[in-house]
Amino acid sequence: MPIPHFKHSRSWGDQNSRPRYSQRRIQQNKAGGAPRRKLPSFKRGNVKAIIAFLIPYALIAAALGILFGLALFAWYSRNLPTPDKIIDRSVAQSTKIYDRTGEHLLYEAFDTQRRTIIPLEQIPEYVKQATILVEDQNFYNHKGFDIKGIIRAVVKDVLTLSKAEGGSTLTQQLVKNALLTNEKALARKTKELVLAYQIERKFDKDQILQLYFNEIPYGSNAYGIESASQFYFSVSAKDLTIAQGATLAALPKAPTYYSPYGSHVDELEGRKNYIIGLLEEAGSITKEQADAARNEALVFTEKTNLFNAPHFVIWVREQLAEKYGEREVEQGGLRVTTTLDWDMQQAAEAAVAEFADRNAEQYNATNASLIALDPKNGNILAMVGSRDYANEEIDGNFNVAIQGARQPGSSFKPFVYAVGFEKGYTDKTTLWDVVTEFGKGADNREYVPHNYDLQEHGPLSVRAALQGSINVPAVKMLYLVGPASVIKKAEEIGYTTLGDPDQYGLSLVLGGAEVKLIEHTAAFAMLANDGITRPTVSILKVEDARGKVLEEYQEEGGTRVMEEQVVRLLSDVLSDNNARAYVFGANNYLTLGGRPVAAKTGTTNDYRDAWAMGYTPQLAAGVWVGNSDFSEMKRGADGSVVAAPIWNRFMRDALADKPVEYFPKPEIEYPDKPVLAGDLEGGTPVRIDRASGLLATELTPESFIEEKIFRTGHSILYYVNPADPAGPAPANENERDPAYPKWEVAVERWMAENDWKADEGEIPTEYDNLHVFENKPSISIIEPSEGQTVSNDIIFFRVVASAPRGISRVEFYVDDELAAESRNEPYAGRYIPNPSVANGFHALKAIAYDDIDNSQTATVNFNLLLEKTSLPVAFAAPKSNAVFSEFDFPVAIELTLPSADIAKLELFAAPKAKPSQYALIRTLSPNSTTVKTTWDAIPQLGGDYEIYAVLWDSQNTPHRVSGVDVTIDVPETSP
Repeated sequence: MPIPHFKHSRSWGDQNSRPRYSQRRIQQNKAGGAPRRKLPSFKRGNVKAIIAFLIPYALIAAALGILFGLALFAWYSRNLPTPDKIIDRSVAQSTKIYDRTGEHLLYEAFDTQRRTIIPLEQIPEYVKQATILVEDQNFYNHKGFDIKGIIRAVVKDVLTLSKAEGGSTLTQQLVKNALLTNEKALARKTKELVLAYQIERKFDKDQILQLYFNEIPYGSNAYGIESASQFYFSVSAKDLTIAQGATLAALPKAPTYYSPYGSHVDELEGRKNYIIGLLEEAGSITKEQADAARNEALVFTEKTNLFNAPHFVIWVREQLAEKYGEREVEQGGLRVTTTLDWDMQQAAEAAVAEFADRNAEQYNATNASLIALDPKNGNILAMVGSRDYANEEIDGNFNVAIQGARQPGSSFKPFVYAVGFEKGYTDKTTLWDVVTEFGKGADNREYVPHNYDLQEHGPLSVRAALQGSINVPAVKMLYLVGPASVIKKAEEIGYTTLGDPDQYGLSLVLGGAEVKLIEHTAAFAMLANDGITRPTVSILKVEDARGKVLEEYQEEGGTRVMEEQVVRLLSDVLSDNNARAYVFGANNYLTLGGRPVAAKTGTTNDYRDAWAMGYTPQLAAGVWVGNSDFSEMKRGADGSVVAAPIWNRFMRDALADKPVEYFPKPEIEYPDKPVLAGDLEGGTPVRIDRASGLLATELTPESFIEEKIFRTGHSILYYVNPADPAGPAPANENERDPAYPKWEVAVERWMAENDWKADEGEIPTEYDNLHVFENKPSISIIEPSEGQTVSNDIIFFRVVASAPRGISRVEFYVDDELAAESRNEPYAGRYIPNPSVANGFHALKAIAYDDIDNSQTATVNFNLLLEKTSLPVAFAAPKSNAVFSEFDFPVAIELTLPSADIAKLELFAAPKAKPSQYALIRTLSPNSTTVKTTWDAIPQLGGDYEIYAVLWDSQNTPHRVSGVDVTIDVPETSP
């Protein structure tokens, strides 16, 4: 029959009630009363008479003893419930919060006890047998108590003058722990025997065993074997190994004494092995299994890891308490499956921790927060509410991801431009990045925003302006679409903290408002989901203690808040790394190698908040860095410097095993209006030689050709009416926008200061007179000669060259790959062939350049004939395929030489993509076969490199030795 869950233990009557006897009656019996019988004389030797004399007294004593025992049982049984009522007892069960798999326990909410009910059939047989063998080997034979065991315990008490352990059956232990209160020994023991007998009559052995395994304490507030399994080993009871099961079976005897976190670990190990021996003797496991169990290295859950993902868990617990009440959360035994991805959570915590100290020391940025969402359903996959939950100095328990409202800086710009796209502007639309007055604000001061670098870039496309995070064009776009439109759109997306647009004005686009990280990340997740927003979800399912589902997440269709093509265009812009390279460099923290990713950073003007926001089609993540007390970070604490590295590390780790997904390409029909499509009216592109300023010719090298647009410059308000950007241009000054005069004046000033109009004057009529045949250099190759056989590991090049304007440089190419370069006489170079270069004829090309890239070329063919010898050189460090960031330098190098007879050792690092662009790491004169040194100079470019050696023997003959391949991950950043 099924066993209902226990309820709270009942009172068993007056704990101080005892049978009371009249002292006066006792004294009367002593003094007189019934006539006494005369004792027979022992002198007579009448043994039969003595026995006859004692028998009546013995019978009376036995009868009185039986009556006393029955009376005692009756007395202590008078308030005992029936077995049917015993099984109705309710046990306070702890609520458990799991990750999305339902396997990793994040947190257990409990009143005073951890407890999870589990059916007997889910407990491995060897775990059941381990407990029976060590606690009650006669379990299946007795009727609740073991008379022999009780007698043995009593005898041991008498002989040792101490309270002996043992004598209690599993049924008695169940009664003692589940039903009885702390009474005097006699009362408790009597009730224990009575209840044990009643339970044995009511339930079969397996039912009793199930009650036992769900009730018995295992220490550390872990009640029942399921909670103990999770508490000590972070596994379910059904997954316990033999060694783990034997360890848990060892605990109930003395949970505190045998605690794996206490000082008697050796004793626990001994008792565990004793139990394994019992299992082996009983035939429950084989000898091989026993040996393996004894040798198994047990790993107990660290106490510091018992409370995982604290900010997320506490937030979930608050939601549960609000819906179900605190009592149900603490004692109801709820099983809560959350959306958290445990692997991603670990990656998020690791990413925050990796850069925490650096940010604090270098930039006075003491706190950070990260949240990651699944864009397709709004599931929260990872949440780090602060750098350290336990750090009171930074208010670590405050959940910045959920509770904090901070200024987003430039990370809010994409949503302003998105509204612009909806109104007809495009990624090619030209906006002038020039310092502009935008009118007086509420403080009666002229609003004149500047870029973070205080530079002006002139005319920029929206794509370049957004990706370069340029401020002035963003303010102009906000003016064109209106702050009210942006606030409305933001609220449709899901922002709740913006409020009245009038309180921000045009500073809204530069992050003047405050947002919550969870809502900000959800907005970027909407972009990843093609314009459809979904509510953020933290709970997938809630079950009660009996397994009844109280609530379960059902994915529903989201709400479209942005046009599909608008979102796709915005994602196309935000994922365009080339468009941001002019500011941030091509190798920055907003890229993920070959995986398409859209990203944006943000920084407030006073460096109080730094952000990195980004997404792929399957993952959106946001990072905030700053100080909990709103104090300023150090200057230079830009989002690309302090937040983007965290974001990048998390995204790389979280997506490492995920397939690459691509953003859908936008299908944009660009308007006929030139300014919206990126063409300034009247523009004519012309190829100009930079050296002479004249028209380029076929002799003008590409390196000196620039394309200039000869045009007349105007601000965008010259061409559009903000209310109808695709409509006709304003016909006259009266039709133009009120801001037009100030925007136009700013453009005219910039053109004048930068001689922009000089480029727009008359197109040159003369041609380049510097790149002419008369100025071409002359060059001839001296070494190697035509057809020469080269058999050295290092090939030396030598030329003679001259030019009317002088020689600037000579470049040497082997098979059209740059091998060396020389800038001073004598013009020579050396080339160390890669081991993959085959023997045979190869082409050497030498090109001589003057100061304006007039050039001349000479070629020869040489025969490479290298002896493919392999010297036994072993690199011990670095390891092959190791990855190094800028923070890992200097990199240790260690190698073993074939002998000490090496005159010189050269170490090189060469990019795999361009092996000829090698760099010398170190030149050494080794005095032993083991060489240790370091690679100090950080490469300017990241990528795959080979570290190799060139050994010069005593005959001064070089030998190239293959080394190890490593990856250098060195991003370029810009404040």
